[in-house]
Formats: sequence, structure tokens, C-alpha cells
Amino acid sequence: MAGNDFLVFIGAYTQRDGRGIGLARFDANTGALSTPELAAEIANPSFVALDPSLSHLYAVTEIDDYDGNVSGALSSFDVDRSSGALTFLNRQPTNGPGPCHVGVDASGQNAVVANYAGGSVAVLPIGTDGSLSAPSDFVQHEGGTRVFPERQDGPHAHSANLDLETGRVYINDLGLDRIKSYELDSGTGKLTPVGLDVELHPGAGPRHFDFHPDGKHAYAINELDSTITAMDYDRAAGRLTPTQSVPALPAGWEGPNTTADLHISPDGRFIYGSNRGHDSLVIYAIDAGTGQLEFVGHESTRGNNPRNFAIDPSGRYLLAANQDSDNIVVFERDSDTGKLRATGVEVSVSMPVCLKLVPTN
Repeated sequence: MAGNDFLVFIGAYTQRDGRGIGLARFDANTGALSTPELAAEIANPSFVALDPSLSHLYAVTEIDDYDGNVSGALSSFDVDRSSGALTFLNRQPTNGPGPCHVGVDASGQNAVVANYAGGSVAVLPIGTDGSLSAPSDFVQHEGGTRVFPERQDGPHAHSANLDLETGRVYINDLGLDRIKSYELDSGTGKLTPVGLDVELHPGAGPRHFDFHPDGKHAYAINELDSTITAMDYDRAAGRLTPTQSVPALPAGWEGPNTTADLHISPDGRFIYGSNRGHDSLVIYAIDAGTGQLEFVGHESTRGNNPRNFAIDPSGRYLLAANQDSDNIVVFERDSDTGKLRATGVEVSVSMPVCLKLVPTN
């Protein structure tokens, strides 16, 4: 069936056997996933993103010393959506160490990068050919909560989340226990603070974020205390208001754990979050009116240290990347209950940490 064949671009760390961005093919009719191959050689592409046209891919290089400076880098590639081939365009510094997340604005004119180690945010303009210019803006966060001193000794920007309808940017800062908010001027590539920062509970450590399809609610997964925060979202004003905090772990779990990724099913009925330590996906149902969360269950990811995961646009399948067991596992979703069933489809790839599904031409 046309429209159900996807390229899967795989961001991965390259400390072991990996050499860069991987590529697999996924059939959303059958749940089949091909053996990954190398699409582009690049150091530590721990997060990748596509522009709105799906014709260009952007990958962070999560390092601290790019080109002799205290900085990571962002690379741009042309995407052939038939073959999945990536053609390198260029690379620019992010002006801060340890970039871990990138988003692209609705116009495809700017990439916004969160520098985790540096606790900063950079905007890199995108040319008409998809190539990057040097940063047009740079914002250094300040402070730290020190509830977890080894992790919150200073700011740690962990994700750059763009509302593509409004042009606002929300930065989850793990070190500050805060979601910081900015207006992005797509023409100038400049960020302006809008004074709508959200202060989460101490020691939360906000990491990833997702908007609900209804445009009225949003959710953050908190790495350090393994919780999920539900928020009302006033899109017109840009205001996020926390309304609920729920655990990502089962009651009685005493082992170490940090959470990682968060995604809402395409129908808006369920939310999933990954646990590293418990090595599971937590599942909550979302109340259609209030946005409040009701616990459904946990599902083992059949691997160790699950990072990013992806849900196909139909909502039928979920693909989970397990960093430390070097595998990607395919699950089938029950659209009525939200529960997951491992299909038995699994592929090997070194240290996968990010999955992006792109429909083929």
C-alpha cells in the first residue's frame, strides 16, 4: 500500500562500532524492519531532525571540542527519499559543547540547537539549498538548582521544542528545572525571551517534550526524578501551566533509573515515556477533555537503556531504540487500550539513540 513505506534514519553514538547515521526501511503494513546500513559517516549524531519538506536532514555532533573550540557541531544533508541516500552539504559550530537536540522551524529557515553540556541554545540559519550558516543567535542559560548536584551544577539545555504554528520555542533545561520560552523570528534567526518560563518541581530535570495534537495540552518527561508533567497550553498566549505530575516508574521500583523520550500517539489518546534502568516504556491514557493522565501499564523494551523511540503516523507500530544492547525492537500498538506487543521483529545497530521515520517518495 502506498504511503506506508518509511525510511528510518538512526542517530547513534560512535564510541563502539558505529560510524554515523544509520538507515533502515520500515513497512508499516507488515511491521517489517530491514537491517540498518550506514547512511553518513559522522561522529556522535545523537539526535537528527528533518526540515518540513523532508528533503534535508540535520544531525548534531555531540562533542565538546569541534574544530579546536569548546563547541559541538551541526551538519546538514540532502535526503533522497527514494533511496535514503544522504549527501553531505556542510557543517557549522553550535558555539556550545555537547549539543544533544535540534529542531527546525516551520519555514525551514532556521535550526534551533540545545547544547546540553554548555547549557545554551543556538540558532543556525538554513539556506535555500539546505546548507547551514554560522549561528545567527546564541543564548546562554544561567544558574542551576543543585537538587542533584552532579547533574544540576549548572544549566543543561536538553531539548529545543518548536510550536510550528506560532514560532515559539520551548527549551527543556534539566539543570534549571525549568522550561524556558522564546519567540523565534524566522527572518532574522533571533530568539527573544517572552517571560513565560515554566518552573517545575525541584529535582525534576525536564528532558523531552511533546505537544498534544489538540493544541491545548503539552507534556514534559523529567529525567532525574522519573516523572511526567502534564500542562495546559494556551497557544494564543504561549503559556504552559502544569496541572499534574505522574510517575514513570512502577510503585516499589528501587533500582537506578533516568527517563529519556516522550511521544503522544497520533490519535492523541495515549502517551509513552522511556525508562532507562527499568528498561521499559510507561503508558498513560490521556483524557480528551482535561489532558490528565491515567496509568495504563509498562512494557519492557526488550533491551537495555532505551532512549528515543518513534511511532509510525498510522499509530499502529512503535519502534524502540535500546542504546546499551545495540538493538531496535518493533512493537504493535493496540489503538483501544494503548498497550504494546513485541512483534518479534528486531535489528542490531551499534548504540542507537534517535529514530526518525520519513515516508518514501
